[in-house]
Amino acid sequence: MNMILRFIYLLLVVSFRKKVKILDKVQTPFRVCITDLDLLMHMNNGKYFSIMDLARVDLMLRSGSAQILQTNGIYPVVVAETMHFRKSLKLFNTFNVETQLLGWDEKDFYVEQQFLRNDEIYARALVKARMLKRSGEKITPADCLTLVGSSRTSPPLPDYLKTWLTTTEL
Repeated sequence: MNMILRFIYLLLVVSFRKKVKILDKVQTPFRVCITDLDLLMHMNNGKYFSIMDLARVDLMLRSGSAQILQTNGIYPVVVAETMHFRKSLKLFNTFNVETQLLGWDEKDFYVEQQFLRNDEIYARALVKARMLKRSGEKITPADCLTLVGSSRTSPPLPDYLKTWLTTTEL
């Protein structure tokens, strides 16, 4: 329920926030709620992943890509994600999730997300996502980017991402 309320709030405030390009770094503000806590009274590690979903939605809404993809029956799915935790977020802490599309290849998009409090990194994640049609058909990043009117050429993928990709393949 907590994520639904946060999603509704995101939908309400997104129109008042600055529009962005799909490759921009986007910061989405949050606050740790009581329903985010685990038994040790810090934010539960599973909540980080749910909050990351909302921050990616914020990027897609503010860039205008969400509406275009939805109109064409296309939606994102996470294929792999890895999180590194540095510090704990505690009850009522405010923080930002910084989301940036790092690039793509012929099948997948690659996103980096960081949890920042007072400009200090508390957690960092890498996400591999793929686009699907409602029919189940896979859509290439190039086709998605053509729809949203963005460059079809990926920025160079950072070395740390390439290393992560070689260790995450099943």
